[in-house]
Formats: sequence, C-alpha cells, structure tokens
Amino acid sequence: MNARTPISILLRNAPFFQVPRQRVQTSQGAVELPILYYDTSTLNAFFLVDKAKVEAVLKGTGLTPALTVGGKALVALACFEYRDTSVGVYNEVGLAAAVTRTGETLPLGGWRDLLATLRQPEERRVAFHILDLPVTTAAANAAGREIWGYPKFVTEIPFTLHGRHFDCAVKTPEGGTLMQLTGRMGPSFPTAPLSLTLLSLREGTMLRATVNVRGAAKMALPGTLKLSVPDHAQPMAQRLHALGLDGAEPFAVSWTHDFQSRLNEGVAV
Repeated sequence: MNARTPISILLRNAPFFQVPRQRVQTSQGAVELPILYYDTSTLNAFFLVDKAKVEAVLKGTGLTPALTVGGKALVALACFEYRDTSVGVYNEVGLAAAVTRTGETLPLGGWRDLLATLRQPEERRVAFHILDLPVTTAAANAAGREIWGYPKFVTEIPFTLHGRHFDCAVKTPEGGTLMQLTGRMGPSFPTAPLSLTLLSLREGTMLRATVNVRGAAKMALPGTLKLSVPDHAQPMAQRLHALGLDGAEPFAVSWTHDFQSRLNEGVAV
C-alpha cells in the first residue's frame, strides 16, 4: 500500500462498492443509490420484548412480530457513527422490530430463516421494520423519508464507543435527552455483521429493501449496558415506553469500528 494513499480512498475503491448506481432526486438534492457507507462504527443492542407490546406498535402496518421466543419478540436498537458515506457524515439511531408479513407463518419463529440467509438478505423472509430513525443531517433525513418512507427526524446524537465503554443518546430539539444507552460491555467474541432485509411503508405502499454489509464485528455480553428513556411526549420516547424499554438491559450486543454497507433501493411488495 502506498503510504501516501489515504485509507478513505482505499475504502471507496474497494470492489464491494463498485456496483451499478442510479440517481434519485430528493428535497435536499440528488442521491445515488445504493447509498454507500465506507467507514462506520456501530453498536447494536438486542432486546426480547413482550410480543403483545410489539404487536401493538405494529398495528396497522400489515406486519407481525418475528424472531420470537415464547411470548417474547426481538427488538433492536442500532446506533451508528457514519464517518464517510456517499451522503455525507452523520450519526443515526434505529429502533426496529423483527417482522414478517401478517398471515405468513415461519418455522421456529423465523430463526431458521434468518440463520439460513445470514449473507443473502435477498432470499430472507424475516425482515426488520424501523419504528424510529433519528439522524443528524437534513440530507440523510430527506433521503430516508422520501426514498424509503423511513420515520426519520433530525436531532443531535452524541456517540462514543471506546474499548468496552459505550454511550449514545438521542437529544430533544430543546437539548434534553430523549433516550440514552450507556454502560460497559462484557466479554466479546468475533462474529460477522448481519446483512439486513427491511420492510417499510411509503405513502401506503410496502417497500422491501436490502442492506449488504461487511467487516469484522464482535458479539458481547451486555455487561452494564442499560437503556434509559425519560418521560417525553416525542413519539420515539412514547414508543420506547410502550415497548417497556425504559430501564431495559439488552440480552446481547454486537459492535464494530470496521463496518461497511450498501443500502439498496426498495421495491414494492
């Protein structure tokens, strides 16, 4: 490697990112799809939530909880620090429920489908439905809302991942705290990041999109990580409370400083 070649240029020129792209216009300017994420730190916290509570927040979407264990269903809180992307630098937090289409039955609660398609999101029936997706820039907000119908809003999202210590918050417009996930993770072991299938609603139409990912990741015990959600009228805070996540501790965590991804255009299903 040439010592003068910036790492960011090497990342951008990787074959993983050499894919056909098309331009889409948004209210904040043109966006080329897929969106490319060259250099990212991320932490994903996984919670098992009462299935009835997940069903309640999914009411009217045509979706039902998946990745279930007894009376519980999987909900994830994904925190991102995007240091280099094709839509600029920004942070993001996603609250998402594992789902499938209403009326679709999956063996073993959908776990077998997920495990059989870890690197093939195009073949997967289990998906994630994003409930809330705050971001830190207007460009990222417009792209997510207008192209995929993602429930984004713009606010401050401080993000710190140093060693085993993690601290991420979503701020209110007034500067208060809407939610905060903080603590020290337990022991970790190497794993691979999970490529995703996403189901969203844009103007009443169901869209299915995939996210291809790569990088080195670790799965960790939760340690002292805990989610706190102060009382607030903002919809994301209300949903977190409705899911019973104030004061909740994840059952597992995945994290990495070496994450790359492609967010592909959605198709109507």
